[in-house]
Amino acid sequence: MKTKFFYSMIFVLGLVFAGSTIANVNAQAAKKTVKTVQKVEYTCPEHPTVVSNKPGKCPKCGMALVEKKEVKKVVKKVTKMETKQVKK
Repeated sequence: MKTKFFYSMIFVLGLVFAGSTIANVNAQAAKKTVKTVQKVEYTCPEHPTVVSNKPGKCPKCGMALVEKKEVKKVVKKVTKMETKQVKK
């Protein structure tokens, strides 16, 4: 009887230890964050080939360099209903 109790306690303690270890690993994984650094580039409005990593003046024309912004292309799908309205 004592041996069954002893083995049961060892089993339960093993489960508790395993559960706490898994919870600790999950907590550490959740703490990891990805740091993203946005690279800012400056360009001349008249000469888009002139690119710098800091603000200043364009060496070709002397204009102030402006922050370069990403251009996103938007594609709109035309539905059949819109096509019918255009034809009328």
